[in-house]
Amino acid sequence: MNSRNSAAEKPYERFVCFGAQSLTDAELIAIMLRTGTKDSDAVDIGRKILTGNRSGKEPSLSVLYDLTLKDLLAIRGIGEVKAIRILSIAELSRRLSQCRESGTLSFSSPDSVYRCYGEKLRHKDREELLLLMLDNRLSLIAEEVVTVGTVNSTLISVREIFSLALREKAVNIMLLHNHPSGDPTPSEQDISVTGRIREAGELLEIRLVDHIIVGDDFYSMKQMGLLS
Repeated sequence: MNSRNSAAEKPYERFVCFGAQSLTDAELIAIMLRTGTKDSDAVDIGRKILTGNRSGKEPSLSVLYDLTLKDLLAIRGIGEVKAIRILSIAELSRRLSQCRESGTLSFSSPDSVYRCYGEKLRHKDREELLLLMLDNRLSLIAEEVVTVGTVNSTLISVREIFSLALREKAVNIMLLHNHPSGDPTPSEQDISVTGRIREAGELLEIRLVDHIIVGDDFYSMKQMGLLS
């Protein structure tokens, strides 16, 4: 292999010689970036990405889930093509995480559901309510985002939830929504809305299996006895 003069290309050499596991997070990102600027090589730019372009902050891969296209374009040396590459990596990570867990997913286990859907929901900057429609064996029939923005009684249509469930011939449903703050503790509004949905489901003979709130951890209303 020809010697390389650019410091930004060193990660390529190390990858070939020692494997991907030998590279730091910043070096792996540098490979995706390929080039740096006159003042900063690709590894330096990778470190800036991992700190959200904030001096003094510890680099963290989790930052990738929070960055927007605008955030990345504000970093010197990042153009639209490079920014899209980085955002695509973050999205692939989410999908890989969900794919890895889906083979062992059990809808009767809140832990299992969180492992599968947590990565998809917990990094969103707005609340989303996800409806999972299940058959009598608790196998997934379909899923649908019901609301985006906030989860409250004025925006959630109980009729819409059960219209979707009836359309898919679901006999069980599960709700998941995220708290962008990271704290999964339910609000009084969360509990009230869940109660209304559970009661409506009983009339239609469609059981609400659980309502799981996703944050840095998760809160299962079933586990906490709020669906009794």
